[in-house]
Amino acid sequence: MSDRQIVLEAIDEAAMVACGKRLAAALEPGTVVYLEGDLGMGKTTLSRGIVQALGHSGAVKSPTYTLVEPYELGELHLYHFDLYRLGDPEELEFMGIRDYFTGDSLCLVEWPARGLGILPPADLVITIERKGSGRRLQLDASTARGQAAVQRLQAAA
Repeated sequence: MSDRQIVLEAIDEAAMVACGKRLAAALEPGTVVYLEGDLGMGKTTLSRGIVQALGHSGAVKSPTYTLVEPYELGELHLYHFDLYRLGDPEELEFMGIRDYFTGDSLCLVEWPARGLGILPPADLVITIERKGSGRRLQLDASTARGQAAVQRLQAAA
């Protein structure tokens, strides 16, 4: 473990939401988070925890068909992307993808590999894998902003 990586574990759905809430406290505006893992690993569940912790009280649904679900959370704009059904990364250009990634937004991107070449690089990559009946979340920072988030998580542990 380093100051650029942390591993979290979630034994069930409630624990995954709790991980999201914990993560929300460590993220700052301008952060780009890639969520990687197979279908059913809990990417949307983790996102739900983040969105709820930042003040959204309604439903948090997967943007599988819309590609992006926006949330206005006070001064913060949170955008939850699900690129699973994206046919071609160029489609992101047509939807004005670059307008979402600003200094006052937090972007969560499921299936980021489908947007390679168009998406900005991640500050934090979260890889979710099965561990027994639960999940193992490995968080890897790839920028100073991501590293600061990892350090805040480590300090809060």
